[in-house]
Amino acid sequence: MTLDRIRRLLEDVQKGRLGVEAAVRHLKTLPYEDIGFAAVDHHRLFRQGMAETILCEGKTQTQVLAIATRLRRHRHPVLATRVDPGIARALLRLDRGAQHDPIGRTVVLDPPKGWGGKARRAGGEVLIITAGTSDISVAEEARATAQILGNTVTTMYDVGVAGLHRLLDRHRDLESAHVLIVIAGMDGALPSVVGGLVSQPVVAVPTSRGYGANFGGISALLAMLNSCASG
Repeated sequence: MTLDRIRRLLEDVQKGRLGVEAAVRHLKTLPYEDIGFAAVDHHRLFRQGMAETILCEGKTQTQVLAIATRLRRHRHPVLATRVDPGIARALLRLDRGAQHDPIGRTVVLDPPKGWGGKARRAGGEVLIITAGTSDISVAEEARATAQILGNTVTTMYDVGVAGLHRLLDRHRDLESAHVLIVIAGMDGALPSVVGGLVSQPVVAVPTSRGYGANFGGISALLAMLNSCASG
């Protein structure tokens, strides 16, 4: 529930448009609703500016649908991540207007008008970069998250250090972004390269993509943690 909705609710009670008991029913789920297997955080949008995201990984279809149904009652977009095909189909039945990205494994319920286009409010310009095509699934999850927060997102995919000319050809895009999210597996070198080219914040994201001594993404993580470039 947003601050504006709470104000409108109290004004309706004050002006006699809404009874006290009806108002109590609206307010009794604040700040959370206990449904046994989950304590649905309805106050998170009010506290932090973004509604609770549903991490579907490890949850049953019944659990995901129950959480989503309760979050939707508060009339704001709901983001579900790590969505498998079965849960995606169930969520799309719940909301025919939902947006499903099978690559990023996300579903957005009740997407805002113009979803995926311009920022909905005073958001920023986020540039998401991947070292390889294999990293795009991680990037697409980041894209959905940034967009639901009201940011405009541009992507630059498969521009890793094996061919840096691909990155340098789009130097203007690097300079125009407010924040850069740089995703890489293998040796994890790309965030350090980007960090040495720009002054904006760089969010380095390691992935498990790679061969040999990649160690499931540990080598990329350590490379990013030990980077000499600012981030």
